[in-house]
Order: sequence, then structure tokens, then C-alpha cells
Amino acid sequence: MGHFFEFIVEHLSQFLQFTAFANMTVGHIIMICIGLAFIYLAIAKEFEPMLLIPIGFGILVGNVAFAPGYQIGVYESGSVLNYLYFGVLQGIYPPLIFLGIGAMTDFSALISNPKLILIGAAAQLGIFGAYCLALALGFSPTEAGAIGIIGGADGPTAIFLSSKLAPDLMGAIAIAAYSYMALVPVIQPPVMKLLTTKKERLIRMKPPRAVSKTEKIIFAIAGMLLTTFIVPSGLPLLGMLFFGNLLKESGVTKRLADTAKGPMIDVVTILIGLTVGASTQATTFLTFKSVGIFMLGAASFVVATFGGVMFVKIINLFLKEGNKMNPLIGNAGVSAVPDSARVSQVVGLEYDKTNHLLMHAMGPNVAGVIGSAVAAGILLSFLA
Repeated sequence: MGHFFEFIVEHLSQFLQFTAFANMTVGHIIMICIGLAFIYLAIAKEFEPMLLIPIGFGILVGNVAFAPGYQIGVYESGSVLNYLYFGVLQGIYPPLIFLGIGAMTDFSALISNPKLILIGAAAQLGIFGAYCLALALGFSPTEAGAIGIIGGADGPTAIFLSSKLAPDLMGAIAIAAYSYMALVPVIQPPVMKLLTTKKERLIRMKPPRAVSKTEKIIFAIAGMLLTTFIVPSGLPLLGMLFFGNLLKESGVTKRLADTAKGPMIDVVTILIGLTVGASTQATTFLTFKSVGIFMLGAASFVVATFGGVMFVKIINLFLKEGNKMNPLIGNAGVSAVPDSARVSQVVGLEYDKTNHLLMHAMGPNVAGVIGSAVAAGILLSFLA
């Protein structure tokens, strides 16, 4: 009987050594709390639930502590999570996301008022501002380039670029990018109000003109050729973006467009969110670099918003009365589609209940998608 009892105790003790309770650290607990916070914000506050729930749950999955060697974790070769994470590491998922974005994007507002693309370009100031700050804080040039892209408010682009320039920082960069995308309605309004006067917020813009089907088709083809000829390294993102848009606008590939913007982008979003979340294992994620990346991400969003709003104010100096643009659409130059455009609408309605800015803001918003991909291509071309 005594030997049997010793046998039970020995094996029970051995079993307990392999449970998460035995391998848990304070870092794992912190990360689990962060994951729960993401899920709370997604459900209770409806902050980007399609992104924050997969990422938040992925953080929980990635921080269930385990003994190494059992092919469980996202970083363990041969594990299921590791195979799914391959699409992130090799930059496969982001172009597929861009294909879906292209298939659901209407570029009419941008085509009808081409100067709006300049606002999208100006908002990329956040990318290069964060790049300079990261260099000043001691990050290497490649790490700084990967961190800087957070300022574009574009999660897939951030993942794509960090997979090429700084794979070891990808988890922190992706989490920061998606976190601040979800917090666009919180971060941007104070900056917009600080930089504009009440008179500027009340500016009414002329309705955008109707855009023909032919113009949209030409834009998809010409846009791809022009941007990729200038920045060939942006081809994986820009090519898929404009390809998706051509599927939508051609009118003869509706089924393909519906697949790209529906089931396909949903599946890829689930995979990218879950695996990026799982990559935040406390043992590799909780570092001073990760904290620095989050600080730089917040700064880059503020700088991007500043760049977009101030650029509109500068343009207005050269426009006649009646043709001026409302500076509140400047924030939409970041590529958080359509959240930053909605922020323009919401803030504008605070000062004039009849002044709808959404359609105007969509122009710089979709231009920001193009601009962030171009900026990623530029950084990749001279840093890779």
C-alpha cells in the first residue's frame, strides 16, 4: 500500500510540473491581463472587435505557460501554431489582407478630388517621425524602419515590413499598430481640435462629382503601375490592393471580389490576429524594447494626425473662398479605414449637425492606405 501511495504521489508531482500553474511567471499573468483588456475593449467599447478579439484571445493562447519541447508554442518548430505563424513571418497574410481591402474600397472620392491624395501623403509624416525618434532612442536603422510604419495606422503593412526588417520585434510592432488603430477615436479628436479654429471646423466642402466606371478601372490599373514603378519593393502590397480593386470595379468578376472582401479576408484576419497575439509570449515579448515601441507608436499617431491636419491648413492658404477644405479631414490621411474617416465625420458634426464630412474624408483615408504601402516600400528599399 505504501509503494502504491508513493507511486501516485511521484506521478502526480511529475504531472503538476508540466501544468501551466507550475510554469507560470509574473510576465505571463501581465500578458493575460493585457489580452483580457483587449477582449473587453472589443466587446464592451466596440473598439475594432474584428481585430482585438482574435489578437486578445491569441495573447491568452500564447501565454498559457508550458514546459518547452512538446511542440506547443508559436516559436516551437513543428507546432501547429508555428505553421500558422509562418504566414506572418514570411509576409504572406498582409498581401491577402490588401487584396480584400482593395475589393471593398471605393476610390471615387479620391478620383473626383485628386489633391486629397496629398493629405494621405502628408499623414505619412508619422512614419518618418517615428523612424527618426526610434533612431534617437538607440534602435538600429532596420528596427527603426519597422517601428516607424506604426505611424501609418496600418496593421498588415506593419506586419509585412517588420517581417522583412525586424522579425524579432514583429509581435510588439503588430500589437502596437493594431492597438492604436483601435484607439483612433480616442487619440485623434484632441489633436484635431487643438490644431483647428471653430471657423475652420465649420468649412463646408463642395460635394464630390460623380465618377464613371471607366475612370475607376483606369485608376486601378494606372495606380498600380505608377506606384510600383516608383517603389517596386511595395509590389506585394500595392499590386494586391489594386488587383482587388480591379476585381470590384470591372463588374465582371463580382464573385471573385465578393470572395476577396468576404470569406478570404475574414479567414486571414482570424489567422493573423490569433498568431500575432500568440507571438506575445511573456518570455520573449516583455522587454524594454516592447515598451519603447508602444511609446513610439503613440507618438507616431499624434505626429501623423498633426501632419494631415496642418497640411490641409497650408493648402487652404492657396485656395479661394468656397474651394477650401475642412482641416478636420486631415486626420483621415492615416490608413485606418474607415475609422479615421468616421472620426472626421463625428468631430465635424459636433460643430455643425448638417456638415457631413465622411465622403470627403474617405478620399485621404484611402490615399493613406496607398501612402503607407508606398512608405513601407521606400523603407524596405533602402533598409533591407
